Amino acid sequence: MFESLTDRLERAFKIIKGQGYITEINVAETMKEVRKALLDADVSYKIAKDFTDTVKQKALGMNVLKAVSPSQLMVKITYDELVSLMGRDAIDINIKSDPSIILMAGLQGSGKTTHAAKLANMLKKKRNKKPLLVACDVYRPAAIDQLKVLGEQIDVPVYTEEGSKKPVEIAKNAVKYAKEYGYNVVLIDTAGRLAVDQEMMDEIGNIKDAVNPHEILFVVDAMTGQDAVNTAKAFNDKLNFDGVILTKMDGDTRGGAALTIKAVVNKPIKFIGQGEKMEALDVFHPDRLAERILGMGDIRSFVEKAQMQYDEEEAAKLQKKLAKNQFDFNDFLTQIAQIKKMGNIKDLMSMIPGMGKAIKDMDIDDNAFKSVEAIILSMTPYEREHPDILNGSRRKRIAMGSGTDISEVNRLVKQFDETRKVMKMVNNGKAKNLMRALNTPGRR
Repeated sequence: MFESLTDRLERAFKIIKGQGYITEINVAETMKEVRKALLDADVSYKIAKDFTDTVKQKALGMNVLKAVSPSQLMVKITYDELVSLMGRDAIDINIKSDPSIILMAGLQGSGKTTHAAKLANMLKKKRNKKPLLVACDVYRPAAIDQLKVLGEQIDVPVYTEEGSKKPVEIAKNAVKYAKEYGYNVVLIDTAGRLAVDQEMMDEIGNIKDAVNPHEILFVVDAMTGQDAVNTAKAFNDKLNFDGVILTKMDGDTRGGAALTIKAVVNKPIKFIGQGEKMEALDVFHPDRLAERILGMGDIRSFVEKAQMQYDEEEAAKLQKKLAKNQFDFNDFLTQIAQIKKMGNIKDLMSMIPGMGKAIKDMDIDDNAFKSVEAIILSMTPYEREHPDILNGSRRKRIAMGSGTDISEVNRLVKQFDETRKVMKMVNNGKAKNLMRALNTPGRR
């Protein structure tokens, strides 16, 4: 995400790096490159120019402290302006009514149906809501079936009226159904088209008038760049929507839509979709995204994702096993499963400050743990519980059973032994021994 923009901005700030003080010349040169970077990211010329003019004006109006270099100051001002451009604060959706009615709008192919289900899943798991999905896309082949399949995946019911071609009536009846059966959030999936047309706009406008939604979310594909921004404007003129869900952010290396939608339609991005899993929907934080764009990582989102998978009962069991030095391959397998639940591995690693640039050109497959899991699952239950018995003949058998090389088995056993030593040190509070172990030559 934003790899191209991050690279270009980094090169732009190198112009002023090493300079002793800020001048109109070196600021102008830096901002020229920043403006080019924004234009390449599919930001409109007017917004790019206004942005760089503001940064330049603020930079020239500041006295650089001795503790801060000119390049650091430029990064700080650029960061502040990026946050401002994208909306500054995370904005929550309106789900205070009972039931709260959420209307999903957008073009066909934007991910509207999928993200209706993702949002239902989020509200169910994180807000303890009882959502109802409503299938009002009666035109696209298999749209209703798609929503039903997604509803089954997340265990959320889907309201349908088979054979009906009247989306307005379906929406109205769904709201009545929700009130009768105690659903406190109603998410209405509407029809999209390949392009904005009057018929679609009239229909979704009629649904809006009929159910009076508490929240209208416009769903748009981030990879379409300025087309996404233009489409957002057309929908906003008709619906006056409340916020945006920006999908396919994991595939958008430029970032123009994320940077400029707020500036053009004056409506906040509320959620971003990154990946195909039902859990791959995040609240949009302008400050965190600005940090990632500038190569600073996003450790807060990383910690939040980890906390979401945190299981107190499992943690207590693990703590007891560590105290008795009984950490085994079953526990190792459990830890891998929790990491996989957190999302795309490369995206997770890029959230750690300093890692984004290091892994930029690396091909990190989400199936990176497959061989490790295959090796562990090829062990007998007794071997998993007693790692110390893994002699040469056992390792050879495990390699054959897992379809891997014995060197891979040896490497995993060595990594496991080192992990166990470190976890034992952490559990015993031996911080000095831990730091010494981490800095021992050959451990990297």
